[in-house]
Amino acid sequence: MPTINKYGTPGAANKAIGGVPTLHYFDFQSRGRGQVVRLLWEDAGIAYEDVRYSFEEFPEAKKTKIFDLNPTGNIPVIELNGKILTQSYAILRHLARQLGAYDGKTEDEMYWADVMCDIVIDWRTLFVNAFFSPDKDNTFPKHQKTDRNRFLGAVETHLKSNKFSTQGPYILGKAVSYADLVLYQICHDESLTQDGRKGLKEYPRLTKLVDAVEARPNIKAFLQSDRYLG
Repeated sequence: MPTINKYGTPGAANKAIGGVPTLHYFDFQSRGRGQVVRLLWEDAGIAYEDVRYSFEEFPEAKKTKIFDLNPTGNIPVIELNGKILTQSYAILRHLARQLGAYDGKTEDEMYWADVMCDIVIDWRTLFVNAFFSPDKDNTFPKHQKTDRNRFLGAVETHLKSNKFSTQGPYILGKAVSYADLVLYQICHDESLTQDGRKGLKEYPRLTKLVDAVEARPNIKAFLQSDRYLG
């Protein structure tokens, strides 16, 4: 049986998105694409229900519950007041628009947030392929030395040079966006946010973004709570 927990007290942010959402995702610590959704909810003060499936029980759940919710059988999936939301990055953008935040104020800002998100999508695909490969002992170290460094360098260059990103710690300068959470999460999952940021020492601008995300009051409280599973 999946593990089910409820967090938070419904407030204005829940009203803005239409209720208390239920997230279906892997019981994979505080990692993965589903965790980015949790992170946005935590930052925005959204109460939610968290349904976690172990890797062992998910294949059976996929045949029944998950396929009933999403014809592709993929997670994360969200149930929200009679609606079914799928595709993690589309979910983030949808929630941002409902909240009137996390998405930029102009078309150019929204475009830039989407660009940085899409870069991370490409990065995460390579990370997942290497990390979950049957030949992980070879593929993951190779990924760390090649693709990961390539993406770290590209992100650092973008953050140092874009007209929005140079105005503050976040991708859009002084205002946090959903893309900051996406970027933070891949750094976390690549174990770059731990151990004193050793893996980010050559990327000071990205380190500044990671620090800014972790310093946000609700996220700081989350990372220090028993809801954060590493």
